[in-house]
Amino acid sequence: MSLEVSSETEATTAFESTLDERDLAASVTITSTDGFGTTLSGLVEPPAVAAPLPFEGVSYDVIDTDVTLSPSPVELDAARTGIAAAGLGVAEYGTITIRSTPGGDEFVSLYPERHVVVLAASDIVPDMPAAFERLAAEFDEGFDSQILATGPSATGDMGGLVRGVHGPQEVHIVIVEDR
Repeated sequence: MSLEVSSETEATTAFESTLDERDLAASVTITSTDGFGTTLSGLVEPPAVAAPLPFEGVSYDVIDTDVTLSPSPVELDAARTGIAAAGLGVAEYGTITIRSTPGGDEFVSLYPERHVVVLAASDIVPDMPAAFERLAAEFDEGFDSQILATGPSATGDMGGLVRGVHGPQEVHIVIVEDR
């Protein structure tokens, strides 16, 4: 199944629809740069750890909760919320990518119970072939290790599907439209 999307708005709608249709247990909030602070403040439960945000005009300075950048293992363990930017979103699957960095930024997406993903609408691609093209370019730029995540962690090897066993129990995706 390959999705046809011709605009940022269609890609965002397709991404959100996939999460709903497949019951992937991840919420989506679409916001503007101006609304980012209010949106993020409503999703962060302290203590919070975060990776730097690579988007111009979007920062942690606009929220009313303290966020620890470059957390220690003890701070990661104690954190209720982890915030990380997605490298891209794949509309066909409702999947996001988190870049592995030398500083270990991806750990904030894996250890806390709640993962808040910040995704630029312009970074949503329709399907895996488009994702592979983008990932190839990122690998060429040195981002050669990435996590692909679709909703909260889950496993079915204990019988029925169990969520949150080996990673976040909650995933909230904030799509910033005018990055």
